[in-house]
Amino acid sequence: MAAGLCGQPDGDSGALSGPWRLLLLGDGSPTRHLQSLTGLEVEVEVIAMEADADRGHEAPAEVAELDQPLLRRQVWLRCGCQTLAWAESWWNQLEAERHLQQRNQPIWRSLTAKRAELYREVDGLALVEAPALEEGFGRPGPYWSRHYRFFRGGKELTVIREVFSPAVEQWLGPAQHTAS
Repeated sequence: MAAGLCGQPDGDSGALSGPWRLLLLGDGSPTRHLQSLTGLEVEVEVIAMEADADRGHEAPAEVAELDQPLLRRQVWLRCGCQTLAWAESWWNQLEAERHLQQRNQPIWRSLTAKRAELYREVDGLALVEAPALEEGFGRPGPYWSRHYRFFRGGKELTVIREVFSPAVEQWLGPAQHTAS
């Protein structure tokens, strides 16, 4: 993914409309938000889930905080016939085995199944473009993206990057403020 950083969460997010700020900077689950917005169950299509020996390859810097060996999971998130997001996550392989036993289940559902406390910290926003995203979303980019970490017991559990389709604008309105 080619990425152009648009600022840290507290930085240059002022161009984003309110609903998009809530989606990108909030600590809620995007799969739950997408389900609430569309009224449809979120379907997770796992594209890849494999060992990731090259953790520097286009990964957020925070991936370096995870214990090796690493596993990288990539998914499409769909509601009905619309592809609304693409996501990837990096995990320590033992943690992935423990928490991702049902591969096609949203991560938040796996992590909160036993009502365990989690802390989410949004680390950055970006506009990204990639041919694979354009093909998957069926719309040209750039696309809004965020990456964040989940912590449990003060320790990094996973790093997640999510990229949202412009199709989400049908529920949230335009992503960026327009000049009046």
